[in-house]
Amino acid sequence: MSDKTIKPNEKRETLSSWISEKKVDALEVINFAKTQKDAIKATCIEAFEFVTQKDKSFASPELFTFVVESLQDKAPRTKWESAKVLGNIAEKFPNELEIAIAHLLQNAEHEGTVVRWAAAFALGEIVKLKTKQQADLMELIQGICERGEK
Repeated sequence: MSDKTIKPNEKRETLSSWISEKKVDALEVINFAKTQKDAIKATCIEAFEFVTQKDKSFASPELFTFVVESLQDKAPRTKWESAKVLGNIAEKFPNELEIAIAHLLQNAEHEGTVVRWAAAFALGEIVKLKTKQQADLMELIQGICERGEK
């Protein structure tokens, strides 16, 4: 992962194929990513985003916890990649979304456009689930949209 001669997209593509083909254990990637600097951590999360887009069976409780925690990282790329993974896998964890929603709502008002868009994507996917938080969430999202227009 730290080889600078390999471009980030190549790293992501390689890692996502290894994960999806089970050549590398997803939990090992999560544990590795937790110890890395922002760029490498974000690339690992992005690989999970590509994998979970196609196959939600990779949505383990460990991945869910990891991306929810990563929504609070300082690095914008880590925030937005985590939100995209969360949007992909939220349906597998409908009863555990409270903390994730709180972090996504914070990121929905982040100064970075891509962070806001990714948070909006994840919140939209959560709203589709029609969870017990849906009514409150819709009201909060409406408030964010109104503030955003100003």
